[in-house]
Amino acid sequence: MARVTFGLGAAALAGLFLMSVPAAAQGSQRERRENVAQSRPRIVIHPRHYKPGPNAKRHCRFWLAKQIWPNGQPVITPQMRCWWQ
Repeated sequence: MARVTFGLGAAALAGLFLMSVPAAAQGSQRERRENVAQSRPRIVIHPRHYKPGPNAKRHCRFWLAKQIWPNGQPVITPQMRCWWQ
């Protein structure tokens, strides 16, 4: 009977420990996400030669293009062209 009680007590302690570990890990992940979000710089895009109106939007077009690198190998690279409208 003493062995059964000891076994149940050990199992209960192990269960409590395992339940508390994910909560601590989640808290640290949340703190990391908040720290990363605070350390990211905010990017503001200002046009150089064109003064858009107050309701202007920046439109971008994306595509993939084949480029030949100096070693002669063809490589697919992302391309982007943006404009204010």
